[in-house]
Amino acid sequence: MKLLEINNIKKSFDDLEVLKDISISVEEGEVVSILGPSGSGKSTLLRCATLLETMDAGTMKYCGEDAVTEVNGRSVYASKQDLKRIINYFGLVFQNFNLFPHYTVLKNVIDAPIHTQKREKGEVEEEAKALLEQMGIGDKLDYYPCQLSGGQQQRVAIARALAMNPKILFFDEPTSALDPELTGEILKVLRDLASKRMTMVIVTHEIDFARGVSDRVIFMDEGYIVEQGRPEDVIDNPKNDRVRAFLNKLSQ
Repeated sequence: MKLLEINNIKKSFDDLEVLKDISISVEEGEVVSILGPSGSGKSTLLRCATLLETMDAGTMKYCGEDAVTEVNGRSVYASKQDLKRIINYFGLVFQNFNLFPHYTVLKNVIDAPIHTQKREKGEVEEEAKALLEQMGIGDKLDYYPCQLSGGQQQRVAIARALAMNPKILFFDEPTSALDPELTGEILKVLRDLASKRMTMVIVTHEIDFARGVSDRVIFMDEGYIVEQGRPEDVIDNPKNDRVRAFLNKLSQ
């Protein structure tokens, strides 16, 4: 089943065209990594997919439901009520964690399911504790974000996203704010999620990780998708010159 369908989206900031006619779809259980140089449009694509940016043209569906349609070449968003429901289909983990500094670890994880999804507090707390245990930080429930390492904060952020029971999880360079040792911790968490067939779209510069965990790799450059396919094709045997040059530069 297709969880996400994006067709022909375009996005500009003033005169700068950042996304130029991008189409992607994501199947249930699929792990998709998005690679490309800085400024290629990767993060903007993720922000459009998660409704943090409005796209100028193009359409988007989650689980077959229209989030964005198109009229006269312009994107038209669904009603507030419909979008409120559609938002529950996905979660987003930012590169800088975005935890509430004045909330404990546990409160950071349980707050949205209780207040946004109106779920029962006791049940949400039990789920949250199990998720934090799964993330290896079950002993940090009463800590505040400032008392945690960057890797621990990112694991709280992942637990917080999972607590909403999303069908698809987006990650925007989840290791870019971390040092190499902590990066390994987070990549292990993502590998564990992938092994459980969690549907994920990951913007990353970690080539070895993308090769090992992805079902499909998308390479973006200058607002276009220039190549996509299996990791062994795109990463190990790219057909496009720009992809080849980028990967050669990284491996030097």
